[in-house]
Amino acid sequence: MKLTVASLALPLLASAAPAPASSAPAAASSAPANPPFTVMAARSGSPIHYQKLNAAGEKFYLGGKTSSYCPNENCPPGNQTVFAPGGKSLVRFTAATVHSTKTRGKNRTVTLTTLQDVVVPGGQQVYIDNTGALSFTQAHSAAMPPGSTVDGLSYVPGKPWNHYTFNGWGANGFMACPTDDQNRWQVFAAIKNATVPKQDVSKCLGFSAMALTYTGEAAAWQYA
Repeated sequence: MKLTVASLALPLLASAAPAPASSAPAAASSAPANPPFTVMAARSGSPIHYQKLNAAGEKFYLGGKTSSYCPNENCPPGNQTVFAPGGKSLVRFTAATVHSTKTRGKNRTVTLTTLQDVVVPGGQQVYIDNTGALSFTQAHSAAMPPGSTVDGLSYVPGKPWNHYTFNGWGANGFMACPTDDQNRWQVFAAIKNATVPKQDVSKCLGFSAMALTYTGEAAAWQYA
């Protein structure tokens, strides 16, 4: 099924209201032009304000937790969702990035390489599925439902914030829609005929997706 899409006039955040230092992100003064990044929502006065974007079950949510998998005992934390530069795939950990550096008796020290070494082309791809949902592929698979698109997803540098957005199908960014779990809002392209969990797009909230530069090591082996 392929969507016939019209734009959705949902209010996006023009300026974020002040928040405690522990919640509000800090703007980076000197960051790479196209870095790996995490996403935080901004919609002042709403339950999604400053909520982090998490990958889970091949979809994305504001709130809840990142879902990841690792078959080995020496694994990345797996609790952050990190996008590769450009925002069209997820940063994922690969076996080639594990290095045994020291062996002392029964204790083995394992060190991860820097993030730039783990951004591997052909990782888990990010796309908009035929319902309008922001989605990602299974590990080791490029399969997407018919009618899905990867076009229109982009990382947009800016001041004071960089942003992640989708401008395909007449959309102007993303919206978050309530689910049966009151602590999780599912993320969709901001289009009026998206198939959302509660079947009522008017309950969804448009938001500004702030792209926060990530400089740590590999965040997850793979997302699940």
